[in-house]
Amino acid sequence: MADTRDSAAPSTPPTTAAQRQALALLAGASRVVLCGHMRPDGDCLGSQAALCAVLERLGKTVWIYNPDPVQPQLDYLERDVRFHVYKGGELPAHDLAVMLDFCELPRTGAIAAALGRAKSKKLIVDHHLFHGEPWWDGAYVDTTASATGVLVRRIARELGVTLDARIARGVFTAIVTDTGWFKYSNTDAETFAIAGELTASGVEPAPIYASIYQRNSRTQPLGVARALSRLEYVADGRIAVVDLPLPAPGEAELPDGDDVLDLLRAVGRVEVVLFLREVDSGTVKLSARSKGAFDVNRLARGFGGGGHAKASGATIGGALGEVRAKLVEAAVAQLASTESVAR
Repeated sequence: MADTRDSAAPSTPPTTAAQRQALALLAGASRVVLCGHMRPDGDCLGSQAALCAVLERLGKTVWIYNPDPVQPQLDYLERDVRFHVYKGGELPAHDLAVMLDFCELPRTGAIAAALGRAKSKKLIVDHHLFHGEPWWDGAYVDTTASATGVLVRRIARELGVTLDARIARGVFTAIVTDTGWFKYSNTDAETFAIAGELTASGVEPAPIYASIYQRNSRTQPLGVARALSRLEYVADGRIAVVDLPLPAPGEAELPDGDDVLDLLRAVGRVEVVLFLREVDSGTVKLSARSKGAFDVNRLARGFGGGGHAKASGATIGGALGEVRAKLVEAAVAQLASTESVAR
C-alpha cells in the first residue's frame, strides 16, 4: 500500500504567492538561524524543533536562538535539537533568519539588535495578526491556522520532506499547546488531520501530555489559590478580573496564569478573563481570553500588545492598580460596543 501520509490534506488551503516566495527563501538558504519570542511557548519551541529538523534534512546548517530558556515542561524537545539562549554579541554567520510564532521584531527581546545588524534575509513564519508596515523579506503567514506548527507542517510538505520523529514531535507539541489540547475554538479540520497523521507516524500523545500538563511544582496550586483570592467579577459577571501582585516573602509565585485563565473562562456567564500579573514594581503582564464575540486582540492592542481574537496579551508600564483600572474600563466599554454592533 502506498504511503499517503505526506499527501496534501483536503483541508489545507492553497499556497499563496507570498508563501511560495517564503518557500524559495528557505530552499535557497544554506545557513539558517531560527529565532523565537520572549518566554517561548510550546508553539514557538515545537515549531522551531520541527523546522530545524526539516531544514537539516535538506542539508542546511541550522541554529536556534531564543531570548529565554526552554520551560521544564517542554524539555523533551531538547533531545531532538539544541536551543541556544542568546547571551549577547553576534549571531552565527547566516544567510537567512527565520522568526517563528511572532511578527513584531521587539518580541524577540535582545536578539532584535543582533538581527538588525545581520545582513541576512529575514523571514517570518506565523499565524498572528500583524498591524503595521512589513519589515521582513518574506512571510509564510496564515492567521486562520490554529498554530505556527501547522504552517511548519505545510512547509515540510511543500519542500518535499517526509515526516520523521523529530518533525512529528515538534509539530504535535505546537498544535496541542496552542489549541489547549484541541479544546479551543481555533481547532479545525486541518488541525485534526495533522494530529492524526502525526500519531500514525509514531507520536505518543500520553507522554507528551504528562510532560506538559502533569509536571507542575508543589507551589503551583498555592499560586493558583493566591490568584483566585483576588478574583473579582465586573460588568454583571461577564468579565472576570484577577490582579496578582508580586509575591510577598513566603508566598507562592505563579509565572504562568493558564490554569487560572482556563478555570475562569469555564464559568458560564463569563465572556472575558483579564489576568494581570505584576512582574516588577512598574510593569504588569496582561493575559486576556474570551469565548464569545469579544476580541481580546483589539483590547490588547490598545495597550501595546496583541495576539489572537480569543487569546492575547500585553506588557504594560505602570502600577498594578492603575493598569487594572484602565484595562477594566476599556474592557467594559468594548463589551458595550460589541453588544451594540451585534444588535
